[in-house]
Amino acid sequence: MQRRELIKLFSLIPYAGSAAIIPWSTANAAPANPPAEKRNVFKELGVRTFINAAGTYTAMTGSLMHDYVLDIIQSAATEFCMLDELQDKVGEKIATLVHAEAAVVTSGAFSGMTLGLAGILTGMDQKKVAQLPHLDGTGMRSEVIIQKAHEIVYNHALKNTGCKLIYVETAEEAEQAINERTALLHFLNIEADKGKINQEEWVALGRKHNIPTSIDIAADVPPVSNLWKFNDMGFSFVVISGGKAIRGPQSAGLLMGKKEIIAAARLHMPPRGFNIGRGFKVNKEEILGMYVALDKYIKEDHDKEWKAWETATAVIDNAAKSVSGVTTSITVPALGNVTPTLQIAWDAGKVKLSGKDLQEKLRSGIPSIEIGGVKDNSITVTVWMLKPGQEKIVAGRIKEELLKAVG
Repeated sequence: MQRRELIKLFSLIPYAGSAAIIPWSTANAAPANPPAEKRNVFKELGVRTFINAAGTYTAMTGSLMHDYVLDIIQSAATEFCMLDELQDKVGEKIATLVHAEAAVVTSGAFSGMTLGLAGILTGMDQKKVAQLPHLDGTGMRSEVIIQKAHEIVYNHALKNTGCKLIYVETAEEAEQAINERTALLHFLNIEADKGKINQEEWVALGRKHNIPTSIDIAADVPPVSNLWKFNDMGFSFVVISGGKAIRGPQSAGLLMGKKEIIAAARLHMPPRGFNIGRGFKVNKEEILGMYVALDKYIKEDHDKEWKAWETATAVIDNAAKSVSGVTTSITVPALGNVTPTLQIAWDAGKVKLSGKDLQEKLRSGIPSIEIGGVKDNSITVTVWMLKPGQEKIVAGRIKEELLKAVG
């Protein structure tokens, strides 16, 4: 028989029949080669991993993606598609979820700020797109007005376009600062309580002068309603990080807002080159991962999630305050990282330990633990980035070190 005929013949033999002639000892024997142990690249490289009781800090690589996000990323990596088509379709879905006219997945909130402003400056004019960040002699506007209380390093994202930042304190100063060069009125949500003009007033000011308004809510979810609150309020564009509470890729984020701004912003994004956004590449895996993470996050039972955080916080709280000289308090930030936050403080006369000392002892222990809010005789701990059961480890280690330091 020819080789092809033999292959055809064997392919027709039923699997049940084949199994029936396998000796019992062979059929029930253990696999000759047990599954190989998963490769631990962190260990290979000597990179420290840790339990995150601090929060969603970029330096600590943000948050951890859920399995359903990783599954989508892995499956997306096995196929090709056209990047613009994917952004079109995903953007439509995301826009509906967040009550925006349009949306696009970006490489983080910072890039979203640059791209959103770039879209405002150039519109759909390809020549202007190629000119940024050189504004002189182009006819493009060149100033962004921001409240002085909202002056942070991340505003550099706006300066990437070539614009100058103008800081004001009151509505009257903002009115005086607005002129024919004003391109945008920008707002920082996490510092909303420190400025003299609130979000609604800021939007109203922009409408009065027909100037676009933007808001940075990078880490300001939860509450989940913030995902659409500021779009409903009327901001021209909103930016948020994807790798924090939403648990999307750390290198992804969202730019959402008015249709014409998002369309123009995309002229500054890959796959197009020769523009200021070429370095803000976001791949198909991140785009799909961001979409799935957002969709799942919105649909979560957030009340149940909150109760789980409270329960885990109580475990650490009870362990810490059982040590003589230690006091605790639980607060919830009003604007950003809105989760139960545990402060652990101690009487320096009774507990001979500084906050820095405790941080180093937890960091150098096994397993390594990271905490936040380190002061002379206090630390802060959050549980929302802990894996199930890790709150017991954190509680035990903090109590252990505090007990050792009791004088």
